[in-house]
This record gives sequence, C-alpha cells and structure tokens, in this order.
Amino acid sequence: MQGNRLFEITYLLLNKKSMTAKELAEHFEVSVRTIYRDIDALSLAGIPVYTTKGKGGGISLMESYVLNKAVLSEKEQENILASLQGLHAVNRSEDATLRKLSSIFGKKEASWIEVDFSRWGSNSEEKEKFELIKQAILEKQELEMIYHNSSGHESKRIVFPLKLIFKAQSWYLYAYCKEKKDYRIFKLRRVKNLKMNSKKFSIEVPPIDLDEIIYQNEVNMEQIILKLDHSLSYRVFDEFQEDEIKKLDDGNYLVTFQAPTSWIYNLILSFEDKVEVISPDYIKEQMKTIYRNALHKYE
Repeated sequence: MQGNRLFEITYLLLNKKSMTAKELAEHFEVSVRTIYRDIDALSLAGIPVYTTKGKGGGISLMESYVLNKAVLSEKEQENILASLQGLHAVNRSEDATLRKLSSIFGKKEASWIEVDFSRWGSNSEEKEKFELIKQAILEKQELEMIYHNSSGHESKRIVFPLKLIFKAQSWYLYAYCKEKKDYRIFKLRRVKNLKMNSKKFSIEVPPIDLDEIIYQNEVNMEQIILKLDHSLSYRVFDEFQEDEIKKLDDGNYLVTFQAPTSWIYNLILSFEDKVEVISPDYIKEQMKTIYRNALHKYE
C-alpha cells in the first residue's frame, strides 16, 4: 500500500509542482505524520523531494526531475505514448494513463496523430457495446447476442469473445461460437441485444488470419469487373487497391476485384446509375431484376 502511495505522491508532485503535507494527507486519507514519513522514504530512495516553509511553501520535486525509466529507450517511450494515443480512440479511460506516462518519461504528449474509429453520428449505444465486449474479453465471460448474418438470417448466439478487430472501416468480434462449435467473425454493427452472462470460459486466442476467416465465412467468392464513372474517382481510390484499378481513355475506371457474392449487389447499388457490370453475366442479369423490381414500386 505504501509503495503505491509513494508512486502516486511522486506523480502528483510531477503534475502539481508543489503540495502541502495537509493536502496530501487529505488526498490519501492518512495523517500528516504519515505523509512526512513517506517524504523521508522518497528521499532515502533517491527521489529529489524537498520542503519549503512559509506562505506558498510545501512539498516539491526538483524541477528537472523525471522518474527513472532506464529500462526503456527513447524510442520505446515514444512508441508507448503513440500506442496509448491510438487506444484513446476506442477508450477514453486511457487518457489518465497517457498523462501519467508522459509525466514519468518527461515528455509532452505527442499530438501528431488523431484517431477516431467511430462512424459519423455514432451514438452512446455503440460505445457501450464496445465497452461491454472489451470487458467480457478481459474477464473471460460468455456473451449472449442476436446476430444478423449477411443473408438476412437472425439467430441467437452464445460466444466466447476473444478479440476485437478493426478492418476495412468496420469493427469485428472474433469469438468461439457455441452453436457452430467453431471460431467465427461477427460484424459488430449486426450484433443486437448484447449481454454478458455469468459463465466463464478458459480457451485462449489461437493465431488468426482475418482474411482467411472472412473468406471461409463467405463461401462464394467471385471475380467482379465494373466500369465506374469518372465522378466516382474518390470512391474508386477509397475502396479498391491500386492494382485493381485501370483508368480508361474516356476518363472512367475499370475495376477488377474479388468479392463475396453476399454483398456485391449492395455495393453495385451504392454506385447508383454511375456503374456498369462488365462481368460476370449472371450478376448483370440479377442487377436487371433488382432494378426492374425497384422500378415497379414507384410506378
């Protein structure tokens, strides 16, 4: 207990520059005498702490002091702070850790990166879902949920949550599904009625290849060729790899890529009237049917 208090006293003095013994005693809910014993212990440990008397006096650290961080190189310190800034994007509770380590390392928080994984207009429900899953992973608690798969089928699942993954602008839960008796990837936006039950699990996270798992889940992969209008250039470069894109003489784009058939129709529809399916033929025919059915609804 004293060791934790000594560390926190040092941290407080790093941030507040000077505090009175009374302020420290009230903060830790101990006596002033205990605080002075702690100050003596810090001095014996080589921490350059000193006291000044009179108005404006108190307990302080030498201005140039930072905690001993000999076990970490300058590069390692910078990497830790940068990693925490990334975590800040998904968990605001990391702010305190970031501030604390910045003080310990004697560095200002680097502000060269700002990461926000949330969608525009995302609400507190999504953040609560993320926090609940994180808690279940760390505490190895089973999760119950309703899941809507890419075929539109709704099912109740009980899973062992293992890892949260961000890929291709979406969050996924990697988990062991008790119903399927296998590891599965669940897209977080399709997870509903999420709750943590009281049962624990003990399995460890196996090595994963996210692309391979997604391909296994999406059995029907197809090579698609689309012609896209030049006005969609921003989406062409957002959504396709450079080697999948060919710029045509008329300024439009030809894109050739592999995709699961379960979502290719939604992708094509999102391009509205600025897309032409070149191949395969069966997708061309299916798109004709989709457009005809949609047209009937407005006649």
